Amino acid sequence: MTDRSRIINRELSWLEFNQRVLDEAKSGSVPLLERLKFLAITGSNLDEFFMVRVGGLMMLRDEGRTKRDPAGMTPEQQLAAISQRTHQLVADQYACLLEQLLPALSEAGIRRLQWSDLTERQTRMLEEVIATEVAPILSPQAVGDDELFPLLAGRQLHLAVRLAGEDDQPRMAVIPCRVVPRFLTLQAERGYSFILLEDALSELIDRFFIGEEVLECVPFRITRNADMAIREDQAADLLAGMEQLLAKRKEGDCVRLEIDERASDNILEFLISKLGVDRAFVFRLPGPIDLARWMQVAGVSGFESLKYEDWPPLPSPEVPPNVSIFETMSQRDFVLYHPYEQFEPVVRLIEEAADDPDVLAIKQTLYRTSRNSPIIAALARAAENGKYVTAVIELKARFDEARNIEWARELEKSNVQVIYGVKGLKTHAKICLVIRREADGIRRYLHFGTGNYNEATARLYSDASFFTTHELLGADATNFFNAVTGYSEPQVFHKLDMAPLALRDRLIELIEFETARKRQGQQAAINAKLNSLVDPQIIEALYEASQAGVPIRLNIRGICCLRPGVPGLSENIEVVSIIDRYLEHARILHFHHGGADRVYISSADWMPRNLDRRVELLVPVEEERCKRRLLEIVDVHLRDTVKGRRLQADGSYARPPVETETGVTPLRSQEWLYRQAVEAVREAEHSRRSLFEPYLGAKAGETP
Repeated sequence: MTDRSRIINRELSWLEFNQRVLDEAKSGSVPLLERLKFLAITGSNLDEFFMVRVGGLMMLRDEGRTKRDPAGMTPEQQLAAISQRTHQLVADQYACLLEQLLPALSEAGIRRLQWSDLTERQTRMLEEVIATEVAPILSPQAVGDDELFPLLAGRQLHLAVRLAGEDDQPRMAVIPCRVVPRFLTLQAERGYSFILLEDALSELIDRFFIGEEVLECVPFRITRNADMAIREDQAADLLAGMEQLLAKRKEGDCVRLEIDERASDNILEFLISKLGVDRAFVFRLPGPIDLARWMQVAGVSGFESLKYEDWPPLPSPEVPPNVSIFETMSQRDFVLYHPYEQFEPVVRLIEEAADDPDVLAIKQTLYRTSRNSPIIAALARAAENGKYVTAVIELKARFDEARNIEWARELEKSNVQVIYGVKGLKTHAKICLVIRREADGIRRYLHFGTGNYNEATARLYSDASFFTTHELLGADATNFFNAVTGYSEPQVFHKLDMAPLALRDRLIELIEFETARKRQGQQAAINAKLNSLVDPQIIEALYEASQAGVPIRLNIRGICCLRPGVPGLSENIEVVSIIDRYLEHARILHFHHGGADRVYISSADWMPRNLDRRVELLVPVEEERCKRRLLEIVDVHLRDTVKGRRLQADGSYARPPVETETGVTPLRSQEWLYRQAVEAVREAEHSRRSLFEPYLGAKAGETP
C-alpha cells in the first residue's frame, strides 16, 4: 500500500461512526423510543460536524490551502467527499424516520398529526394556542432584494414566506421560530398526539400577513461555521476574549442550508444567494427539519415499554456508604466504572474535603460541568471555609465556553483561585488533588478520571475513576498543578506522563517494547480502549508491531484512521466499535510488557490534538486488584458480539455473525457489565448479612 492509502481519512471515518449510530436507530432489536433517541443523536452529531469540521475545511479551501491530510486528500477533495457521504447519510436518516419510526410510533400510540388529521375540537384548540401563545411572540421580517438580509441564528427553525407582489415580482419574508415550542401537544383519547409548529403555522400563515396573498411557506434552517479560535497571544484578557469569540460565532459563515423539499426554486435560489451557502451543502429534506429536536419526543412519559429497562447506577462495594471517603482511600486504591457504578464517590470526595477541618487544599481541573454542579458548589464552600482552593477551568472547551465563564466568575467571588488553563493549549486532564493534615503528616488524596467532573453525563458516559493515595502519584500531581498554574517548568514525573511534552513518545515507547519482545520470540500483546485513533505516528508504530506478530486488539468508539486486517501490514490488528445505550468514553490501555502487565487510564485519545495541543495525563494503575478490574473491562468490550462492529480494511464496519452462524453465545458488553455490578452489590450485601447474622438472633446480654 502507498503511505497515504495506509490511512483512512479522518472526516469520512467520523461519518461512518455517525452511520453506526444511525444503524441503532434502524435496528428492530432496540426499543422504539430508544431508536428515536439514536436518530436524534445522529442529527445533533451532524450539526456539530458541520459547525466545526466542515466549517474549518471551508476556511482552508477559501484561503487557497492545498496541503494534503495524512490520507492524501486536499481540503477541496475532502469537502467533495463529505458532500457526497452526508447527502447519502441524510437520505438514510429520513428513510429511517419516515418509513420506519413514525409508522411504528403511530401504531404504539405516539402520533404526529397533519392539519388534515385534526378533529374539529383539536383544530379550534390549536387555533387558540397559535393566536394567544405563538403569534404574539413571532415577528415576520421582510427580506426582499432591496432589504438588508437579517442575521439569522444558526440551528434554529425559520419559515421562508413568499408573498404575491406587483408586476409578478414576489416578495419574501422570514419568520424566526425561536422560543416557541416545536412540538404542540394535542388532546387525544389515548396515547400522545402532536403537530409540528411549522405544520400548524403553514396552515395559519395568513394571520401574519393580513390582506396579503401568501404563495408559499416553507421551513428552513442554517448551520454556521463555529471553527473559530481566540488568538491568545493577542488577548490581554482571556475571559473577555472568549466572550467576544462567542459573539463572533453567531456571525459565522453559513456552511449548510436545510430546507423542505417542497420549496420552490424561487425561495431556494433567493436563500442561496442571500446566505452565500455552497450548493454542495444544500439539503432538500423530505421530512421535518432538525432531527436533534426529536429527543423531546423520545423522552415522552407514559411509554416505558418502548424504552430500555432501567439500569440505575449502583453503589460500589468498594466505597462503604457510612465510612469517610478518606478512610476508605487510606486503606486501598480502588477503581470505579461509571455509569454502572455511581459517580457519587467522586462528588463525595470533594464535598467531604470542603467540610473536613483537616483538609488544607483542593486542586482540580474542570473541563465540562453540569448546570447545577454540586462539585462547583463544594469548591466554593471549601474556599469560604478557609481552604486553599485552585480550579483550572478550561474556557476553550468547545460549546461549553459560556457555562465555564459563568462558573469561573462564581468561583472567583467565593475566593477560589481560578486558572484559565495553559496559554495555547486546552487543559483536558481529569485530576483532583486533596491535601489533608493527618497525625503522621500531610497526605495527598487523588482522583484521576477518563471523563469530566459532570455528575449528569456520568449517568450516560462510560468512564473509569481511579482513587489512590500513592505517594509518588501525589508528588507528580503537585508538580502537574505547579506546571499548569504557574511558570515553573514541568518536572520529571515519577509515574505520570503528560501531553504535550512526552505522552506520544511514551506511548510509542510502550508499543515498540512489545514489538521488540515479539521479534525476540517472547509473548507480547497490546489492548486499548479509546474514543479515537488518528495520530499517524502511533498508527505506524502499531503497523510495525503487527508486522512483528504482536496481537493488537483495539476498542475504538469513533474515528479510526488505521486500516486493520491488511495482509503484510496489519493482519494482527482487530478494531471493534461499540454503539449502545451508554456512550463509550473511557480510555484504558494494556501492554503485556513481558508479563508485567502495564495498565493505564488516560484523558487522552490517540489524536494529534490530544498529544500536541492539549494538557493530558497518562496514569499508571499498579495495584493488582485495580489492574485486573480494568483488564476485565477492556476484554469484555473487545469480545462484544451483539453491539460490537468490526472495522474492515476498506473503512467499512461489519456486524458480528449471529449466534446461529457461529454457535457462540451472544455477548453484549454493557449488559454484562451492568449484571456484574448488580451481582457485586448482592455479594456484598450477602457478606454483610453473614457477618452479622449470629448477632441478629441473640437476646440482649447474650454472647452469640
